[in-house]
Amino acid sequence: MNRSTVASRWNQDLIEAHYLRWQQEPETLDASWRHFFEGFELGRVDGAPPGTEPPGDGRPSASTPVEVEPEALELARAQAAVTRLVDTYREVGHYLADLDPLKLAGRRETYDPLDLSEFDLGDQHLNQPFFTRLFDPPQATLKELIEVLRRTYCGTIGVEYMHIRDRKIRTWLQDRMEPVRNHPRFDIKKKRRILWKLNNASLFETFLHSRYVGQKRFSLEGGEMLIPLLDAIIERSANFGVKEIVLGMPHRGRLNVLANILNKPYSLIFHEFEGNMPKTVAGDGDVKYHLGFSADHVGANGHPVHLSLTANPSHLEAVNPVVEGRIRAKQRLFEDRDRKLGLPILIHGDAAFAGQGLVAETLNLSQLPGYRTGGTIHIVVNNQIGFTTAPFDGRSSRYATDVAKMIEVPIFHVNGDDPEAVVYVGELATEFRETFGLDVVIDMVCYRKHGHNESDEPAFTQPVMYEAIRKHPPVLEVYTKQLIDSGDLTQEEADTLEETFREKLESIYKEVHDATEGPEIAQPGFKGPWDGLRPEYDWNPVESGVPADRLALITDRMASVPEGFTRNRKLDRIFGARVQAMTDGGPIDWAFAELLAFGSLMLEKTPVRLSGQDSRRGTFSQRHASVVDVQTGERYYPLNFIDPGNQAEFCVFDSMLSEAAVLGFDYGYSLDAPHMLICWEAQFGDFVNGAQVIIDQFIVSGESKWGRASGIVLLLPHGYEGQGPEHSSARLERFLQLCAEDNIQVVNCTTPAQYFHLLRRQVRRNFRKPLVVMTPKSLLRHKRCVSGVDQFTSGHFREVLDDETTTPESVRRVVLCSGKVYYDLLARREAQNKNDEVAILRLEQFYPFPAALLTSALERYENATEWVWAQEESQNMGGWTFVSHRLHELTGRPFHYVGRDASASPATGSNAVHNREQDELVEAALGAPVLPHLVTAMAGRKTTAPASVNGQR
Repeated sequence: MNRSTVASRWNQDLIEAHYLRWQQEPETLDASWRHFFEGFELGRVDGAPPGTEPPGDGRPSASTPVEVEPEALELARAQAAVTRLVDTYREVGHYLADLDPLKLAGRRETYDPLDLSEFDLGDQHLNQPFFTRLFDPPQATLKELIEVLRRTYCGTIGVEYMHIRDRKIRTWLQDRMEPVRNHPRFDIKKKRRILWKLNNASLFETFLHSRYVGQKRFSLEGGEMLIPLLDAIIERSANFGVKEIVLGMPHRGRLNVLANILNKPYSLIFHEFEGNMPKTVAGDGDVKYHLGFSADHVGANGHPVHLSLTANPSHLEAVNPVVEGRIRAKQRLFEDRDRKLGLPILIHGDAAFAGQGLVAETLNLSQLPGYRTGGTIHIVVNNQIGFTTAPFDGRSSRYATDVAKMIEVPIFHVNGDDPEAVVYVGELATEFRETFGLDVVIDMVCYRKHGHNESDEPAFTQPVMYEAIRKHPPVLEVYTKQLIDSGDLTQEEADTLEETFREKLESIYKEVHDATEGPEIAQPGFKGPWDGLRPEYDWNPVESGVPADRLALITDRMASVPEGFTRNRKLDRIFGARVQAMTDGGPIDWAFAELLAFGSLMLEKTPVRLSGQDSRRGTFSQRHASVVDVQTGERYYPLNFIDPGNQAEFCVFDSMLSEAAVLGFDYGYSLDAPHMLICWEAQFGDFVNGAQVIIDQFIVSGESKWGRASGIVLLLPHGYEGQGPEHSSARLERFLQLCAEDNIQVVNCTTPAQYFHLLRRQVRRNFRKPLVVMTPKSLLRHKRCVSGVDQFTSGHFREVLDDETTTPESVRRVVLCSGKVYYDLLARREAQNKNDEVAILRLEQFYPFPAALLTSALERYENATEWVWAQEESQNMGGWTFVSHRLHELTGRPFHYVGRDASASPATGSNAVHNREQDELVEAALGAPVLPHLVTAMAGRKTTAPASVNGQR
């Protein structure tokens, strides 16, 4: 027998060491070593390391040179190659999968990554047996193995999961996919259920198309398998004990989901098409394909699941974080710390999933402590087009779903024309979510039968695709024929199923078409967690004082840490000063007042949630809602230990660096936790710009469009301190522009006590409205921006603060202002000894506009001859454009504007220029002549001013 030396002594030691590591910790070895040892294992029954000849005692020799037969070496090499081939199929088999129903997608590879030559294998190996765990017993020829791998990974299901580092997850998926070759084995009952749901989905769309010609409905045709897919997920979730499912989706297919998943009565949908909108919203309403709905579903096992489709505007993907927040709130209601009882399902379009940044932001929330929901099932209804934009123009990645790889979750690509594969993937995805508590993505590749809407002509831009669609049989026809050919269904049964459903729709349609108006429906959203609240409201004051002994208890507990806990020494001074201030009756600063508000609410069993960038400490190192042990890094939340067992919970989180997703999440949370104070804080007020879609489309208009109230609180640091244009303004003017129909509250309060009462008022009323608060920066440590303890023990929030230091009869000039500029005006008035001549009033709440209170305050100054609105913001910003006509109509007096001239940027970038401007506007407000950097205007019209007034800054 010919032998040859294959390794030196050094190589033998290396191989043996690696072999021992492979036996104990295989994941620590390079993939090539793992492949080698896995391949050699079958042929080395004695367990000796490759490359050694075991002596009589079963242990390798320590000094004998190693020789092996060439045939054995070739076997090991081929086995290692086959092992690499298996892993490559697992990794890239999806590239060769049959995913496109239209067969239009061309392969992008210039070579076949699964060609045998890539692994130094050839035809001579096809009939050679190799070790493989894909068979039982674990051996098969290469030809058999390739057939199984192609069936598993290159059929109508393509799976991406090898990017996941967690070996347990990869193994779990393999153990479920490979034994069945990714081909489901459904019984006839399951197949008929799929057909039933598919039949309803398809015929519903064609019925609407024939009865309401030209009306937009954003048809699901081409992607009808979404309905059986959702049905399968809901049924499997019921088996796992899920109580609540919240869905979010765009407009395409929404009517079908409403009708055939949430069982919204067909009559209601037909009424909406007829123009007889159901009287459900005390406001402006919305188009039918934006509306939400909820219903109870009873699974086949008898387990009830509440389904809720969240209302969503046409801003694609904006609903994603809202759904996540809603589910988090529901899980809290269920005391579901394991996050198993509430399931979020998000439905996406392919172009939006790849193109909208909110998708990545929401994915990034999925495993963060304050935002995780136990995993979301993402369904991409992949029409292979976005409006008129083809995939190669709409994304740089191969798949629309590639962004999801960043959180290391499985992605199932499935051909939408294979109903059983789609349902199989849905059930597998649901089981994955239940097992691992992670997101999972289903990319259902299908097509869009019509244009972007039913009046659009898609052949203008995609003639080849739409010619293929025109010739392509609908999936209902394909699946019905499949079941008939297999003997699972007769043609007569198929015809009966179709005719019965059509007759049902025709009967309902006739009844609705003959009706003159839509039905009355109770106001949505004021049941369940909203018990005790109501849609009616009034703006009467709410007494919100707290007894002094309770405030003292909160202060004492805030200042305490557990035995053995070592906090930063500077915090000892801060908390010590707070204890002393409470003992002395004040002064209480802004951050202290805020924590007193939180603590007092919690003692009244009202939980508090605060989230935002750096909210635990506070952007300006002011809050310290949690403290950190300097020795261990452990966090301690003092407010959760005021009266353990007899208080509500305080939840504060440092969010990721996002505005849109985090505010959307907290808004969604507020929809299902109305008895909780829920605050989102911007790091600086101008950062709210990044969440404008959530503000415009949900917060300020959700009640008018969908009847959904919210008590969300936005805390936006605002004020001009010479820090440049980006961190000066929270864009007060934008919120004021959005105010109408009592939709939100906009406040710019000036004292800690006012802020305290404001926060408590928010959850002590019997209704909910969003609250936008311009919070301070420099005032956090301003010596005059403080309150006495007695101001917290009684009273309420005051929308207008009169000047209580002047004698009204002697006042000749009344200055009305809001926010931080008050303290600059106050200091300058005192320096000029004008206390008896000038009264400074504060408008603490802009909206709802406190007309009666302001009128009452202004009427006290009957001898005044000069009336001024002063602000530090530019003339086209801040509150002037909002209050000017209101002041004129309210008082008939000629209020003059004093402040910076209109500008494109919120503020100057120069601290020196800022200080000069601030000095000039304060002087002018108190009566000095107008200076070059300012402008004055009269309510209702701009005054004629010298050219220098309008000069450039």
